[in-house]
Amino acid sequence: MATRTHDGSAGSGYSAHRRPDGRIARFVARALGDGRSVLNVGAGAGSYENIGGTVTAVEPSASMRAQRPDGLAPAVDAVAEDLPFADGAFDAAMTLFSVHQRSDVRAGLREMRRVTSGPVVVLTCDPALVRDFWLYAYAPAVLDTEARRYPPVGEIAAALGGAVSVEAVPIPLDCTDGFDEAYYGRPEMLLDPAARQACSAWSFVDDGTREHFDRALRDDLASGAWDARFGHLRSQPAYEGSLVVVRAL
Repeated sequence: MATRTHDGSAGSGYSAHRRPDGRIARFVARALGDGRSVLNVGAGAGSYENIGGTVTAVEPSASMRAQRPDGLAPAVDAVAEDLPFADGAFDAAMTLFSVHQRSDVRAGLREMRRVTSGPVVVLTCDPALVRDFWLYAYAPAVLDTEARRYPPVGEIAAALGGAVSVEAVPIPLDCTDGFDEAYYGRPEMLLDPAARQACSAWSFVDDGTREHFDRALRDDLASGAWDARFGHLRSQPAYEGSLVVVRAL
């Protein structure tokens, strides 16, 4: 059964903290190829829609559709599992940071494959690697939630079929797209509740978890304990974590 992303607080402030990063955009654009028509499923506030071609956006959440800037075409109100398009209607399709929000991942991916004649591109996180990030030492429940929500890369590949490639996406130190790993070398940023709220996993944990994280990280930054363990990340130009591009032809 198809379901809609909830319109709760997880979407609030998203566009302020989740600004597309040009370096990540280049990975996605290369994977999409030179298709003239591109479908963006789970389009949210419209990040990465300027990467080329004519983009048709699909977004089931009213609160996310409302955050789309004026320069973008309105998104179609539909769900991934039931796309209102003909077979092969698009040259390419993408879903970015959204495949884990679907009630039926396989059905949604099969629908993307059905309506696309060329590559289908999924920007996602590999759940097998999610817990390797330093945040796990401070908020394990958040990354446990992420690891449960993201479908295994093998499941994505099986649903899409065809020739599938998986490529790690290096995250730049000054990444403008504020998902958790984007702050790998800037831990202070995650002390901002608005920045955390732009990452949906934080909306699945309770206030006690958030308060413990805030207190523990502040204490370790003040004492130097965080820098003693992870300080090398502050000057590391890029980080290869769980972020991957899955491409199917």
